This record gives sequence, C-alpha cells and structure tokens, in this order.
Amino acid sequence: MNVGKKKKKYLWLLGLIIVLICFFVLLPKNKEKSMIDKTLKEENPKAALIIAFQGFQDKEYDDTKEILEKNNITVETVSSEKGEAEGKFGEKIKIEKTLEEIKVDDYRAIVFIGGPGALDYVKNTVAHRIARETLDKGKILAAICVAPEILAEAQVLEGKKATVWSQSFDQEEVKFLEDRGAIFSNEDLVIDGKIVTANGPMAAKKFGQKIAELLLGENQ
Repeated sequence: MNVGKKKKKYLWLLGLIIVLICFFVLLPKNKEKSMIDKTLKEENPKAALIIAFQGFQDKEYDDTKEILEKNNITVETVSSEKGEAEGKFGEKIKIEKTLEEIKVDDYRAIVFIGGPGALDYVKNTVAHRIARETLDKGKILAAICVAPEILAEAQVLEGKKATVWSQSFDQEEVKFLEDRGAIFSNEDLVIDGKIVTANGPMAAKKFGQKIAELLLGENQ
C-alpha cells in the first residue's frame, strides 16, 4: 500500500511538472505571437491620396480608395487647402491636411488623383518636392489621368515608362510627358519600378490594386 501511494504521489508530481513546463514554454510564444499581431495591425501601410480642392476625378478617387482600404491600407486624403473639396461630378470630401503639412516619411505611398483640377499641381513646387522626396526615400509614387504631368514636371519621369490621359485627336498630354524625358506607353496602366501611372477613371480599380500589391509585397 505504501509503495502504491508513493507511486501515485510521484506520478501526480510528474504530471504537475509537465503541466508547468508546458505553461511556461507556451506562454512566451503566445505572448510573442500577440505582440507580433499587434505590431502588424499597427503597421498597416499608409497611403496619401492627393486630390485637387476643386475638380478632382470622383471615380478615380473612390475606386482607388476603396481598393486600398479593402487591402487594409490606411488612406489619408490631402489637398491644397483644408475644408470641403469638390469633385468634377459633385462629390464632396472633407480635407483635414494640406500638401504643406504632410510628411513623406509618414506614408508608404503618395498617390496623385486626376481630374481637371489636378492640373493646378503641375506648376506647384510643393507637389514637385513631395514627388521627388517620395522616390528618393524608396516609396511608391503613383498618378492617374492627367496627374502624371505633375510627375513629369517634377522631373521624376525622365527615362521612365509612363502613361497619361489623352485623346486620339489631341496628344498634348503625351507630348508634355515626352518633352520632359518620359517614355510614353499607350497602356491603361504602366509600372516602372516604384512609379505607377494610369490613364483615367476606367483604369482606377487596376491602379488601386497595383498600388496595394506593391505595398503588401513590401511587407513580405
């Protein structure tokens, strides 16, 4: 009887030791996994969508933003002034941050949305600085519709393949890019390194998807 009791006691102690070992071995891993999950959540890529305060292209903005957010990319909308920006077709967007206020370091992608109002940025030196700094820091720089003209004027498309909105009877936009060293490609979406350009609203979903792919690829 004494031998049996001792055996049971040893087995009970052995079981307790195994449970404690498992607890202390697995706890750090679970804690580490929790910290990793928290870090990944906090480090969602962030993109700045730069729109004209008057006359941005509504569909280009909406489709690009929708695709990015579906891919867990945080989007901030920026314009030349604070207040309520108005799209070409009447969409109104609240703007809380201006071009002068944004810091490129805060974002993984800078995206210029098109529309007639985007032409206001073609000669905007702040927009030029942002475009150049984006590439200098190895981030993604994107523009759609007429907005690639902003990049061309900022002298970041020299020797780079790009597309831009144009009409068959008027190639003024194409000439604008080529005169500044860009290699025009007659495609709806063109990628050259970390520069993404698209030629208009019908390409906006593909535009947003490509930006998302590039951003998420950086996380792997």
